[in-house]
Amino acid sequence: MPLINNWHVDCICDHLEAVTLGHIRDLLINIPPGHMKSLLVSVFWPAWEWIQNPRERSLFSSYAVDLAIRDSVRCRDLITSDWYQEWFEPDWKMKGDQNVKSWFQNDKTGFRFSMSVGGRATGFRGNKIVVDDPLNAKEMHSKATRDECIFWWDKVMPTRINDPRGGKRVVIMQRLHEEDLSGHILAKGGFEHLCLPSEFEPERRSRTFIFSKDNDLNDGEDEMRTEFWSDPRTEHGDLLFPEMFTKQVLSQLKKDLGETDFAGQHQQSPRPAAGIIFKSHWWRYWVPKGLLGKLPPITIVLEDGSFFDSPVIEIPEGFETLLQSWDMSFKDSKGADFVAGQVWAQVKADCFLLDQVCERMDFTATIAAVRAMTEKWPLALAKLVEDKANGPAVISSLKKEIPGLIPIEPEGDKVSRAHAVTPMCESGNVYLPHPALYPWIKVTLDRLTAFPNAAKDDDVDALTQALRRMSKKKRVFKLM
Repeated sequence: MPLINNWHVDCICDHLEAVTLGHIRDLLINIPPGHMKSLLVSVFWPAWEWIQNPRERSLFSSYAVDLAIRDSVRCRDLITSDWYQEWFEPDWKMKGDQNVKSWFQNDKTGFRFSMSVGGRATGFRGNKIVVDDPLNAKEMHSKATRDECIFWWDKVMPTRINDPRGGKRVVIMQRLHEEDLSGHILAKGGFEHLCLPSEFEPERRSRTFIFSKDNDLNDGEDEMRTEFWSDPRTEHGDLLFPEMFTKQVLSQLKKDLGETDFAGQHQQSPRPAAGIIFKSHWWRYWVPKGLLGKLPPITIVLEDGSFFDSPVIEIPEGFETLLQSWDMSFKDSKGADFVAGQVWAQVKADCFLLDQVCERMDFTATIAAVRAMTEKWPLALAKLVEDKANGPAVISSLKKEIPGLIPIEPEGDKVSRAHAVTPMCESGNVYLPHPALYPWIKVTLDRLTAFPNAAKDDDVDALTQALRRMSKKKRVFKLM
């Protein structure tokens, strides 16, 4: 089909040129499928680079070797085309003894080598590593496949850079899961992130930065980080590629892919803004007495792009139920894993999350956390402990010291337990602490939105366990 140009093409080209010039060393690009990413990154860019520097050596990979070779052939066909040769008049030639689909060289020592993600690259080192679609969308829910990809990236590919001081890495892909390669890279940091969702979300506006030397400082040795680019769109819902991916096309894709997969592949967020199981606009919030109306509103963007201000109330003075809910780490954890402990209260139909600890803890630290929460909240006599992982061992260790430790046998899987409490959440009966006063709730909100695709869900498990329990009436507790 004929080229339909759009501003995102220039944007990607500008960033790739910045990599070539050394202004960006490591670059992550998240972009929806169908936006010419493979042609730009894996075909046109290496062909253009050889005009600038025919000694450039690059390793290219994709989740399937067939895809990597497909783009290698395209690149080689472009380089050897009459158009390329006549227009650029390169002063080098392709080497006849090394000119196959997956690996070709020129007579200036430059080469382009293709492989699959997870494949062996023994004997090959490049100035640049490029990964185009490291994960097949059909395997995005396979933890084994995701872990294999990340192991390959962390343990195999770092040794394939010629010069670790100046080697470059570029990853371009659609987001598929919280724990995909993009999620891993973003968690570790160090990459410039160009993120291009199909529908613009102002609160997630992408900005990138470059390094450039300041010649007025220390003989030009100090590098200055300056803003390079920001998403030019202004209104919520502005389209990335309106001529090709119209509102009608995207609307149909939302139906075909489903809300979650569309959020990942087209919005570059594996967690839909509105939430997967737990919807963002379901939550209500509480503030201590005397602070109502004195904190900023909590504004949620709904699926249709409209805005919703979540209701906020003063916390009640008395409760009918007060309990703790704990989700422990695994018994066989080699090191400290995440443990979540929460304090919940209920008055009539309304449930309030009052406190939380969610940290990496080994067994000893978990024991200490239960003791500390009990000392802080002595009236929370019932302490629900999931009867899995370290739960039984914690109960055994503390039952003669701390009363009210109740083993809870989980019914069904995590997802079914979550669905069981969604009516309480959807009806507006669940109150969380205001994020402006209790910033720790922000992480839990992110996990609730992403669940069941969140990388961690210990606090979500503690929440569902507490909400399922809070149905019996208890005596009224007065907050101290």
